[in-house]
Amino acid sequence: MVSTARLRLRPGKVVRVLDKRADLVEVLVEVEGKEEKAIILESFTGEAAVGDPVLLNTTAVAKGLGSGGYHFVVANLRQVILDPPEPGHIMKLRYTPAQIKVLAVEEPDSPHHNVMRQAVSLEGTPVVALELHSQLAPVAAAIWRAGKGRLRLVYVMTDGGALPLSLSRTVVELREKGLLAATVTVGHAFGGDLEAVTLHSGLLAAKHVARADIIVAGIGPGIVGTGTPLGTTAVGQGEIANAAWALEGKPIVPLRLSFADPRPRHRGVSHHTLTVLQRVTLAPCWVPLPWLPPPKEALVWQQLSETEIPAKHRVVSLDATPALAALEALEIQVSTMGRGLEEDREFFLAAGAAGLWAVHLSLS
Repeated sequence: MVSTARLRLRPGKVVRVLDKRADLVEVLVEVEGKEEKAIILESFTGEAAVGDPVLLNTTAVAKGLGSGGYHFVVANLRQVILDPPEPGHIMKLRYTPAQIKVLAVEEPDSPHHNVMRQAVSLEGTPVVALELHSQLAPVAAAIWRAGKGRLRLVYVMTDGGALPLSLSRTVVELREKGLLAATVTVGHAFGGDLEAVTLHSGLLAAKHVARADIIVAGIGPGIVGTGTPLGTTAVGQGEIANAAWALEGKPIVPLRLSFADPRPRHRGVSHHTLTVLQRVTLAPCWVPLPWLPPPKEALVWQQLSETEIPAKHRVVSLDATPALAALEALEIQVSTMGRGLEEDREFFLAAGAAGLWAVHLSLS
């Protein structure tokens, strides 16, 4: 009989603890005669110690995937009976063997239930809609710089990439350096300061519960793509912009901009961003464009002008170099698709421009 299972499960043993941050523990495990890295999410499995026998999901590593390419501990076989004491009745990862219980900000048991019952508007709050998680740090650094550290920035993480917030090293660093005031995880993403059932209520929670002056929203680490225009979680950028507009916020869409990516479809303005602004966004958005050298600026304007984007949206040009100065001052190391600041400067300039423009809208 041919197996129809979609999980590749293997027994293993914890050999060494490599790193721990919040809910996430990175360990070295012995599996199939080799020592390899694995991730433990303690909200699923509880704690695990060196020598504990574990059950591992090895599917992504066996497939050679970049996004999600880790072994994950499914269960600690030494401790298989767990009983979470936390309140809450909302399930994330619903109707799967991995479903977990959270206290959602909207539900009646939440101390914020009454606030959320009345929350219907973002009241003009700027919302920066990310396409990639690697845009988060330059956006946050730019807001810190232009806002002189006085503006509350709240990150809303959607479920288009990694689902556990703790998988993001960037979020940990931004929290430690005081750039993020709070986090909200929406949909099936989990692990934020606040949990929300939907994107819309997550944005409202960021405003009315976490008291955001500016909201930045987007996927966690990783992105799903298929080589088709709309078969990618990058389209979530447009869904965030639409939600922000529907809730009376000010949507800002940073360009995914690169002159270092070897793939033609991502040179200049990525085809993903062009698709989002042309086909997914239903509302007019602010589209900040950083100042660029003339040949590069000419290419970007040519790409935009071949579409209806300049007529549909509000493209603004600005000096975004203060965002890069902020990254340097804060000693934040950034990378996207394996390329750092020196290799892909325009990518981080474009993200920083969105952060600077968010401050301009917040203070105007």
